[in-house]
Amino acid sequence: MGRRRGARRGLRRAGLALVVLAVFMVFGAGRAAAASQGFGPFPVRNFQAFQQLVLGMPGDRATVLKPQEWDLRVELAETASVYREQTPQITAAVKFETLRSGVFFRYGLTERLEVGAELPIFYRSRGFLEGAITQVERVTSGVAPVRAGFKDTSFAFNTTRNGGPLFKGADDHVGLGDMTLSGKYQVMKQEFGLPAVSLRFALKLPTGDEDRTFGSGRTDLGVGLAVDKALSERWMLYGNLNGILPTGRVAGLEVGPMLTGLAAVEYRWSPTFSLVAQLEGYTSPFRNTGAAFLDKGVTEGTLGFSYLASDRYLWQVYGVENIDYPTGSAADFTLATVLTYRFRQ
Repeated sequence: MGRRRGARRGLRRAGLALVVLAVFMVFGAGRAAAASQGFGPFPVRNFQAFQQLVLGMPGDRATVLKPQEWDLRVELAETASVYREQTPQITAAVKFETLRSGVFFRYGLTERLEVGAELPIFYRSRGFLEGAITQVERVTSGVAPVRAGFKDTSFAFNTTRNGGPLFKGADDHVGLGDMTLSGKYQVMKQEFGLPAVSLRFALKLPTGDEDRTFGSGRTDLGVGLAVDKALSERWMLYGNLNGILPTGRVAGLEVGPMLTGLAAVEYRWSPTFSLVAQLEGYTSPFRNTGAAFLDKGVTEGTLGFSYLASDRYLWQVYGVENIDYPTGSAADFTLATVLTYRFRQ
């Protein structure tokens, strides 16, 4: 029971944030202009090195693209991972960074339906975030013990189960990840006092290299709900809640259904620039491994900005910080940038 408290605590925090968000959307919006549009939440997902092998439905807004309109999004996310743990069955000594390069395409089929596809490429290395993270920790809470234990180690990827290899990988490795097909159907458009609401669907295909821990080797399914609400011309609220159903096993480990969610607020500083703050929560897909870095859930906070360079180009930059460190599961830190090109008729 003790091992699951962290996951439940993280889920409760995300759930509470979503409830508060829903109350604001329904009762706090007043007569906010229905035409007010923000740039949306950041497309954050669980970047944890091993939990991200299972389908992740990134943050998204409820509004869909117009018919025959399409956009192309390129995302670069650098994530630092540090774990050291030993249980009767599993031993882990992990310190590396992963660059996730995602290419995401979306197309508007009808007034209410859009479809999309995403293909990621992973690059695992010693990375470049180590120095900055260490300096920030040193002047705030102090260098984390797990990071201090790797002081003289630039790269480590050693995970075993019952003496045999569990997850495998090496420095300076590049590999294709699992492809995701997605769809979004807008069931309700934003009106005075009412939010925009959409249903989301996702299917992950096993295109990644399972032997080098770039894919799970399994197909996953996902369904979700996205909600948007304008509180005024400058303030927007967003909420996502998703259910993920993994299939089979991952690296021989038992996996099961999981929940993910986010609550976000956006402030439009100007017509071309906005600031966004998000809270995300994820339960773990892994079951009964006995290792905290696999079994525990994740709670994270995200801050960043969106800049509309033109009516076709949107640039976003954000950082994701673990705010539930005692659970020992979340990635250390993620720095990401996203460039979206939208084709308009």
